[in-house]
Amino acid sequence: MNEVDIIPEQNPLEISRTNQYTINDDSNDLLPTYIPRLAEPIIIRGAGHVTVFALNNKFDEEYPQALTHKVSRDEYQETIKRVNLILRKNVPINFKWLLCGCICCCCTIGLSLCPVLCLNKRSKDAVSKVLDWENARLYHKLGLHWQLTKQKCPNNAVQEYVLMIEFRPPLSLSHPD
Repeated sequence: MNEVDIIPEQNPLEISRTNQYTINDDSNDLLPTYIPRLAEPIIIRGAGHVTVFALNNKFDEEYPQALTHKVSRDEYQETIKRVNLILRKNVPINFKWLLCGCICCCCTIGLSLCPVLCLNKRSKDAVSKVLDWENARLYHKLGLHWQLTKQKCPNNAVQEYVLMIEFRPPLSLSHPD
């Protein structure tokens, strides 16, 4: 019994004390305020060969090590496959419309590019809708939040859409609303 295994908690949440104090209305005491400090979000970049208006045709399916104790590989890969299925279906069509729009751009004074912009917005909305569904179904319960965001590439000033997995703070049951 002297040898007790201690399992460290795998929690990305660290609590830091601030110099700010809040006033407790019941006893007029000053209580220190604690602000949760979360781990850095995980960024999943596009891995395809075709990019139309910053939206790539697929995302990298490699499992990030930071998610090891948060979500299973199967759930992660299923989410990525759903997103990639939408992109694989929509981005090549967007690319064809972009080529047609570029060819006819001089004749239509640039209006031939409007269908490409609408199709690209529809693709982004479809991906966001799938991510919202996945968040509500699974990831919010695990303290994670997936979203499609625009970020600058690390090499240059070009922007691209990436999948960002943010860690959400757990609900505090000890503090009132």
